[in-house]
Amino acid sequence: MSAKHYICFRELPLLYGRVPKVANSSIKACLSRLLKQRPGQGLRTTSDAFWSKGTHGETSMVDNHTARMCRGTHFSFSFVRNPFDRLVSAYNNKILELDEVPGPMQSMGLIRGMSFHSFLECIIETKDDDLDVHLLPQSNILCLDGQLIPSFIGRLETMETDWRRLAIRMRKEQLPTLGNLPEKNRRRSDDRSDVGRYFSDPGLAQLVVDRYGDDLKLFYSDIDPDHLSHGHLG
Repeated sequence: MSAKHYICFRELPLLYGRVPKVANSSIKACLSRLLKQRPGQGLRTTSDAFWSKGTHGETSMVDNHTARMCRGTHFSFSFVRNPFDRLVSAYNNKILELDEVPGPMQSMGLIRGMSFHSFLECIIETKDDDLDVHLLPQSNILCLDGQLIPSFIGRLETMETDWRRLAIRMRKEQLPTLGNLPEKNRRRSDDRSDVGRYFSDPGLAQLVVDRYGDDLKLFYSDIDPDHLSHGHLG
Protein backbone atom coordinates (compact mmCIF):
# COMPACT_ATOMS: atom_id res chain seq x y z
CA MET A 1 0.00 0.00 0.00
CA SER A 2 1.30 3.45 -0.90
CA ALA A 3 2.38 5.72 1.93
CA LYS A 4 -0.06 8.47 2.83
CA HIS A 5 1.75 11.79 2.77
CA TYR A 6 -1.13 14.23 2.27
CA ILE A 7 -3.62 15.77 4.69
CA CYS A 8 -6.96 16.09 2.90
CA PHE A 9 -9.83 18.17 4.30
CA ARG A 10 -13.30 16.75 3.85
CA GLU A 11 -15.28 19.99 3.49
CA LEU A 12 -12.53 22.36 2.36
CA PRO A 13 -10.90 21.81 -1.06
CA LEU A 14 -7.48 21.76 0.55
CA LEU A 15 -4.52 19.36 0.52
CA TYR A 16 -1.22 19.66 2.35
CA GLY A 17 1.74 17.51 1.33
CA ARG A 18 3.61 17.08 4.59
CA VAL A 19 7.37 16.80 4.38
CA PRO A 20 9.02 15.92 7.72
CA LYS A 21 11.83 18.25 8.81
CA VAL A 22 10.32 21.12 6.79
CA ALA A 23 8.37 23.13 9.40
CA ASN A 24 5.88 20.29 9.30
CA SER A 25 4.84 20.63 12.95
CA SER A 26 4.29 24.37 12.61
CA ILE A 27 2.21 24.01 9.46
CA LYS A 28 0.08 21.29 11.05
CA ALA A 29 -0.55 23.59 14.01
CA CYS A 30 -1.86 26.20 11.56
CA LEU A 31 -4.04 23.66 9.78
CA SER A 32 -5.61 22.64 13.07
CA ARG A 33 -7.11 26.16 13.25
CA LEU A 34 -9.38 25.18 10.35
CA LEU A 35 -11.01 22.32 12.26
CA LYS A 36 -14.59 22.91 13.40
CA GLN A 37 -14.64 20.36 16.23
CA ARG A 38 -12.24 20.16 19.14
CA PRO A 39 -9.56 17.54 18.49
CA GLY A 40 -9.80 14.14 20.13
CA GLN A 41 -7.80 13.54 23.28
CA GLY A 42 -4.46 11.78 23.32
CA LEU A 43 -3.17 12.72 19.86
CA ARG A 44 -0.95 15.67 19.02
CA THR A 45 -1.54 17.74 15.89
CA THR A 46 2.05 17.01 14.90
CA SER A 47 1.31 13.33 14.29
CA ASP A 48 -0.08 11.84 11.09
CA ALA A 49 -2.34 9.67 13.26
CA PHE A 50 -4.10 12.80 14.48
CA TRP A 51 -5.02 13.83 10.94
CA SER A 52 -6.22 10.35 9.99
CA LYS A 53 -8.03 9.43 13.23
CA GLY A 54 -8.34 12.40 15.57
CA THR A 55 -10.33 15.04 13.70
CA HIS A 56 -13.79 13.44 13.84
CA GLY A 57 -13.66 12.75 10.11
CA GLU A 58 -12.89 16.33 9.10
CA THR A 59 -9.60 15.20 7.55
CA SER A 60 -7.90 12.08 6.28
CA MET A 61 -4.43 11.09 5.12
CA VAL A 62 -4.25 10.14 1.45
CA ASP A 63 -1.53 8.76 -0.81
CA ASN A 64 0.09 10.33 -3.86
CA HIS A 65 -2.35 8.71 -6.28
CA THR A 66 -5.39 10.08 -4.47
CA ALA A 67 -3.74 13.47 -4.05
CA ARG A 68 -3.07 13.73 -7.78
CA MET A 69 -6.66 12.78 -8.55
CA CYS A 70 -7.76 15.69 -6.34
CA ARG A 71 -5.70 18.26 -8.24
CA GLY A 72 -8.72 19.38 -10.24
CA THR A 73 -10.88 20.01 -7.18
CA HIS A 74 -8.43 20.86 -4.36
CA PHE A 75 -5.74 23.46 -3.83
CA SER A 76 -2.59 21.66 -2.71
CA PHE A 77 0.56 23.07 -1.17
CA SER A 78 3.81 22.02 0.47
CA PHE A 79 7.24 23.29 1.50
CA VAL A 80 10.69 21.90 0.77
CA ARG A 81 14.13 22.25 2.31
CA ASN A 82 17.73 22.28 1.12
CA PRO A 83 18.48 18.51 1.11
CA PHE A 84 21.90 19.01 2.74
CA ASP A 85 20.38 21.00 5.59
CA ARG A 86 17.47 18.57 5.97
CA LEU A 87 19.91 15.67 6.42
CA VAL A 88 21.94 17.55 9.03
CA SER A 89 18.73 18.36 10.88
CA ALA A 90 17.60 14.72 10.84
CA TYR A 91 21.03 13.53 11.98
CA ASN A 92 21.19 15.97 14.88
CA ASN A 93 17.64 15.33 16.01
CA LYS A 94 17.25 11.58 15.50
CA ILE A 95 20.79 10.24 15.88
CA LEU A 96 22.45 12.58 18.38
CA GLU A 97 19.69 14.11 20.52
CA LEU A 98 17.24 11.27 21.14
CA ASP A 99 17.96 8.65 23.77
CA GLU A 100 16.78 5.98 21.34
CA VAL A 101 16.78 6.05 17.54
CA PRO A 102 13.22 5.68 16.14
CA GLY A 103 12.23 2.18 15.08
CA PRO A 104 12.08 2.80 11.31
CA MET A 105 15.61 4.21 11.44
CA GLN A 106 16.82 1.27 13.50
CA SER A 107 15.44 -1.00 10.78
CA MET A 108 17.67 0.83 8.32
CA GLY A 109 20.69 0.07 10.49
CA LEU A 110 21.03 3.53 12.01
CA ILE A 111 22.28 3.66 15.60
CA ARG A 112 22.54 6.37 18.22
CA GLY A 113 25.72 8.44 18.06
CA MET A 114 26.98 6.98 14.77
CA SER A 115 29.22 9.19 12.65
CA PHE A 116 27.67 11.46 10.04
CA HIS A 117 29.65 9.67 7.34
CA SER A 118 28.21 6.30 8.40
CA PHE A 119 24.76 7.86 8.60
CA LEU A 120 24.98 9.02 4.97
CA GLU A 121 26.42 5.71 3.75
CA CYS A 122 23.52 3.84 5.35
CA ILE A 123 21.03 6.11 3.58
CA ILE A 124 22.78 5.58 0.26
CA GLU A 125 22.56 1.81 0.67
CA THR A 126 18.86 1.83 1.66
CA LYS A 127 16.14 1.60 -0.98
CA ASP A 128 13.52 4.33 -1.04
CA ASP A 129 10.80 1.92 0.14
CA ASP A 130 12.81 1.18 3.28
CA LEU A 131 13.83 4.75 4.15
CA ASP A 132 12.42 6.45 7.22
CA VAL A 133 10.11 9.27 6.05
CA HIS A 134 12.42 11.90 7.57
CA LEU A 135 15.10 10.78 5.11
CA LEU A 136 12.89 10.09 2.10
CA PRO A 137 13.64 12.30 -0.91
CA GLN A 138 11.16 15.15 -1.01
CA SER A 139 10.47 14.39 -4.65
CA ASN A 140 9.10 10.97 -3.62
CA ILE A 141 6.57 12.69 -1.38
CA LEU A 142 5.59 15.50 -3.73
CA CYS A 143 5.69 13.78 -7.12
CA LEU A 144 4.03 10.89 -8.89
CA ASP A 145 5.41 9.50 -12.15
CA GLY A 146 7.73 12.50 -12.36
CA GLN A 147 4.89 15.02 -12.06
CA LEU A 148 4.63 17.48 -9.18
CA ILE A 149 1.40 17.14 -7.22
CA PRO A 150 1.15 20.37 -5.16
CA SER A 151 0.22 23.51 -7.09
CA PHE A 152 2.16 25.65 -4.61
CA ILE A 153 5.60 24.80 -3.22
CA GLY A 154 7.55 27.14 -0.98
CA ARG A 155 11.00 26.86 0.54
CA LEU A 156 11.87 26.68 4.21
CA GLU A 157 14.80 29.03 3.59
CA THR A 158 12.43 31.77 2.41
CA MET A 159 9.56 30.75 4.67
CA GLU A 160 8.48 34.22 5.75
CA THR A 161 8.10 35.45 2.18
CA ASP A 162 6.64 32.22 0.85
CA TRP A 163 4.15 31.97 3.72
CA ARG A 164 2.80 35.39 2.71
CA ARG A 165 2.65 34.22 -0.92
CA LEU A 166 0.70 31.17 0.21
CA ALA A 167 -1.80 33.36 2.07
CA ILE A 168 -2.39 35.44 -1.07
CA ARG A 169 -2.84 32.31 -3.16
CA MET A 170 -5.30 30.77 -0.68
CA ARG A 171 -7.40 33.93 -0.67
CA LYS A 172 -7.55 33.76 -4.47
CA GLU A 173 -8.71 30.15 -4.12
CA GLN A 174 -11.40 31.40 -1.68
CA LEU A 175 -9.88 29.37 1.13
CA PRO A 176 -9.40 30.55 4.72
CA THR A 177 -5.84 31.59 5.40
CA LEU A 178 -3.76 29.88 8.06
CA GLY A 179 -2.61 32.85 10.12
CA ASN A 180 0.86 33.37 11.50
CA LEU A 181 3.23 30.43 11.48
CA PRO A 182 4.23 29.39 15.03
CA GLU A 183 7.68 28.10 15.87
CA LYS A 184 7.40 24.39 16.63
CA ASN A 185 10.25 21.93 17.25
CA ARG A 186 12.93 24.39 16.15
CA ARG A 187 16.26 23.08 17.45
CA ARG A 188 18.96 24.68 15.29
CA SER A 189 19.88 28.27 14.56
CA ASP A 190 18.80 29.91 11.32
CA ASP A 191 22.33 30.60 10.06
CA ARG A 192 22.85 26.92 9.09
CA SER A 193 26.57 27.35 9.74
CA ASP A 194 26.89 23.70 10.73
CA VAL A 195 25.91 22.44 7.26
CA GLY A 196 29.25 23.47 5.77
CA ARG A 197 31.07 21.81 8.67
CA TYR A 198 29.29 18.49 8.13
CA PHE A 199 29.95 18.63 4.39
CA SER A 200 33.52 19.94 4.47
CA ASP A 201 34.48 16.72 2.69
CA PRO A 202 33.42 17.10 -0.99
CA GLY A 203 32.97 13.35 -1.15
CA LEU A 204 30.15 13.50 1.39
CA ALA A 205 28.49 16.30 -0.53
CA GLN A 206 28.66 14.19 -3.69
CA LEU A 207 26.86 11.35 -1.92
CA VAL A 208 23.94 13.70 -1.35
CA VAL A 209 24.02 14.96 -4.93
CA ASP A 210 23.83 11.37 -6.14
CA ARG A 211 21.13 10.24 -3.70
CA TYR A 212 18.96 13.36 -3.69
CA GLY A 213 19.57 14.53 -7.24
CA ASP A 214 15.86 14.75 -8.07
CA ASP A 215 15.26 17.06 -5.10
CA LEU A 216 18.09 19.32 -6.23
CA LYS A 217 16.84 19.44 -9.83
CA LEU A 218 13.18 19.96 -8.98
CA PHE A 219 13.37 22.39 -6.08
CA TYR A 220 16.84 23.99 -6.13
CA SER A 221 17.95 23.96 -9.76
CA ASP A 222 18.71 27.70 -9.57
CA ILE A 223 21.37 27.20 -6.90
CA ASP A 224 24.78 25.54 -7.18
CA PRO A 225 24.87 22.34 -5.07
CA ASP A 226 28.20 23.51 -3.69
CA HIS A 227 26.48 26.54 -2.19
CA LEU A 228 23.70 24.38 -0.81
CA SER A 229 26.22 22.04 0.81
CA HIS A 230 27.50 25.05 2.75
CA GLY A 231 24.01 26.05 3.83
CA HIS A 232 23.79 28.98 1.42
CA LEU A 233 21.11 29.86 -1.13
CA GLY A 234 23.29 31.87 -3.44
